[in-house]
Amino acid sequence: MKITRQDLPKSQVELIIEISLDELSPYIEQAVNEISTQKPIAGFRPGKVPVEIAKQHIGEMTILQHASNQIIADTYYKALEQEKIETVDQPRIDVIKLAPNNPFIYKATASLSPKVTLADIKTLKVKNLDKIEVKDDEVQKVLEDLRNMRATEAAVDRPAKESDKVEVDFETFVDKIAIPGGKAEKYPLIIGSEKMIPGFEAQVIGLKKGEEKEFELTFPKKYHNENIAGKKAHFKVKVNEVYERSIPEINDDLAKSLGLKSADDLKLSIKHNLEHEQEHQARHKKDVEMVNLLLDKTGFGDIPDTLISDETYKMVEELKDNIAQQGLRFEDYLEHLKKQESDLRLDFAADALKRVKTALAIRTIAKQEHIEATDKEIDQERDLTLNSYKLNPAFATQMDHLEKNINSEGARRYFANVIVNRKVMDLLRKTMIDGYEDHSCDHEHDEDHDEPETK
Repeated sequence: MKITRQDLPKSQVELIIEISLDELSPYIEQAVNEISTQKPIAGFRPGKVPVEIAKQHIGEMTILQHASNQIIADTYYKALEQEKIETVDQPRIDVIKLAPNNPFIYKATASLSPKVTLADIKTLKVKNLDKIEVKDDEVQKVLEDLRNMRATEAAVDRPAKESDKVEVDFETFVDKIAIPGGKAEKYPLIIGSEKMIPGFEAQVIGLKKGEEKEFELTFPKKYHNENIAGKKAHFKVKVNEVYERSIPEINDDLAKSLGLKSADDLKLSIKHNLEHEQEHQARHKKDVEMVNLLLDKTGFGDIPDTLISDETYKMVEELKDNIAQQGLRFEDYLEHLKKQESDLRLDFAADALKRVKTALAIRTIAKQEHIEATDKEIDQERDLTLNSYKLNPAFATQMDHLEKNINSEGARRYFANVIVNRKVMDLLRKTMIDGYEDHSCDHEHDEDHDEPETK
């Protein structure tokens, strides 16, 4: 493998990597095996086709293109090791030459790790977590929510009253114009839940199945949609169905239906869950405080622009995923904010810079303290991830592809990074938090070790 290095402005480096014909040979054979397994060639067993025969049936360029991704994945990181280069982002790859009977040449451009002048973490201290105390009214609220979740419903032929569930069609007009998002069909509404704007649920009381009503209400001045906040609106409502709800009492029978022995056990279980949830939130808040102090006392050299732009892109993609999981459209979200996607990237720039600095600081600490992930730890992390996919029916048809990706070298580097980040955060907690007690063994498989976002 021949490597030509050129240092570029703004902490970037360019590598021209040339792979000889001899070095290409095993990758070509692997590509032929994979292609012939997916698309068998008549007269040959899948994966057992001679390379020269495969070239005639498949085409040499097709084979080369199939092999190129694996070649780059393997040789790029070897090139970094050979040149003793430490990068902090994924490279931009440009293929220079990919042709039969020629060396494979590509260019990799990446950002070099900026200089980090790390603070002495032994001198940095934050206060320990406050004692978690769950109040009785918090437990009672969960019990009431539980009662409502276990309620039974029966359709009734009578006017709707408080605590009934009604199924309604409604439409909303402001200045005689239907407003976006102001229309719904067969919308389930529990009267008294206060899910609609003030006064709406009261207008439905007294209506029977099939009855319609029109009325006017004023949107609150502090409404999430500023376009209609404080404005008078005209509503058209039709009741499709009225359901009487029967809400169970908090007693031993309810507890037993949930797998517990008694109502007292149910209350105790809820209290313990709330304590754990509040502790999780408090620990995460303390982690943020700890990392903020570390970043404030740590010096950073010039941070490549690509790192920040890559992080803002990642943050926007995370937002898109979150919005999609709520059943909403990203375009509608932008319209509501009256922003473009480019505006969001600018909004995220400061947080993106913080996330990049956090990743750099954690990486520096790991190097300084010789914190690494063992092969056994990486295998365990890989197996946990793989098993989580296997247990999810949604991924049943994708398992072959997922398993191949999870067992790749790139995935192993990712798992190693996750493990190292986790170890560094544990070290920071033990060193920086006064009187810190490690409860990780108590909740080994719970998600109460949320590290700040890192690369």
